[in-house]
Amino acid sequence: MTITEPIRATEWSRSWNDAELQQKAKDHLWMHFTRQSLMEDGHGVPIITKGEGHHIWDSNGRKYIDGLSGLFVVNAGHGRKRLAQVAARQAEELAFFPLWSYAHPSAIELADRLAHYAPGDLNRVFFSTGGGEAVETAFKLAKYYWKLQGRPTKHKVISRAVAYHGTSQGALAITGIPAMKEMFEPVVPGGFRVPNTNFYRAEEMGFVASAGATDVEAEFGVWAANRIEEMILFEGPETVAAVFLEPVQNSGGCFPPPPGYFQRVREICDKYDVLLVSDEVICAFGRIGHMFACDEYGYVPDMITCAKGMTSGYSPIGATIVSDRIYEPFKHGSTAFYHGYTFGGHPVSSAVAMENLDIFEEENLNAHVRENSPIFRRTLEKLLDLPIVGNVRGAGYFFGIELVKDKVTKETFDDDESERLLRGFLSRALYDAGLYCRADDRGDPVIQLAPPLTIGPAEFDEIEAILRSVLTEAWSRL
Repeated sequence: MTITEPIRATEWSRSWNDAELQQKAKDHLWMHFTRQSLMEDGHGVPIITKGEGHHIWDSNGRKYIDGLSGLFVVNAGHGRKRLAQVAARQAEELAFFPLWSYAHPSAIELADRLAHYAPGDLNRVFFSTGGGEAVETAFKLAKYYWKLQGRPTKHKVISRAVAYHGTSQGALAITGIPAMKEMFEPVVPGGFRVPNTNFYRAEEMGFVASAGATDVEAEFGVWAANRIEEMILFEGPETVAAVFLEPVQNSGGCFPPPPGYFQRVREICDKYDVLLVSDEVICAFGRIGHMFACDEYGYVPDMITCAKGMTSGYSPIGATIVSDRIYEPFKHGSTAFYHGYTFGGHPVSSAVAMENLDIFEEENLNAHVRENSPIFRRTLEKLLDLPIVGNVRGAGYFFGIELVKDKVTKETFDDDESERLLRGFLSRALYDAGLYCRADDRGDPVIQLAPPLTIGPAEFDEIEAILRSVLTEAWSRL
């Protein structure tokens, strides 16, 4: 675009109609994780202009249920004026200052609060601007920590198959989705994969229950955890720095940990001197009904990575929370962690996070999730009477619905069928029916749900009704 005359800001911010917005998007906007052909072929893209509570509106004035909290982010719901107001107040007082050898009150107070919520001795908070940066920070810190211990060969990291941990070059090495990595190879070396905790597909991963087992899921959990030990031994304990695990794995469709899984993982990490990183970018701040999901599953990691729900999306922020043990070498002498981000711990974002956490406590959102999660599960499990629904799984306000061709054999869809089902029909059909959520095939085809934490049984029924109608039509088309 060639500009021949100055353009006032008011001209940019006037109310464009949908056609104008679509044209400007086609001409200039490069969307994330999106096929740009959606705009090039004339179909256009949904343009979201407003949010209130658990609803969003598009540029044509249509209303939808936000079944994904934006992107697992808007935990306290849309339209919280007090969060916008605290951002404005902080910006008037101090709009920006970095945490490079200086500090400011909002970051100090937020660090103190996060350390209070975190389990065990996780008392030190390193801020970033998002989840991928938090994972990148943990990766670099793990390697540097072992160098400072005189064990420089401990540089490898282990994560689970199909797990997503970020897209920066370091975090991408931890991400376990080959299709997201191949176009950027060679990636940072040192990332190794183990089986995830998809109990629905346990046999396909090689798990065989023992004869007479009374708790097959718990046995599977120990089996899956032992694959981590197997990988550590195969690579050599003196080469492995850390294990990165989400409390509930997102990619692949919400895999909760089987009973005893994280207790066994903690034992393994302690045995071989490997750091355990709890990647809670999605699971923290109420998604599983606690400030940190590791509390739900009874383990204390060495580091927690978090972001998304910390501000409910009203301003970007992320954090890596580390134990006193890891921080110890940096307390003395000239040792420094030469790593950081210009906007990490931004004053406005930190102030918004504090206010957002006040809302969590005032409205008891964590308790609300724990109380209503079983009702949400039962409501979604009604869909199991449909021939296309093979499995419903998840925890808190975080569920996945796996779609199958055959419920008895668990046969899934091939690539062409998945393309037609998910991108050719389901994503748009669910949206047209009034539900924004994710139809995903990073792994087996699933529909993912992670609505704002403020909703309850009435909204669960509404979501189930939309899903039932669309999935019934999807099966008839197949």
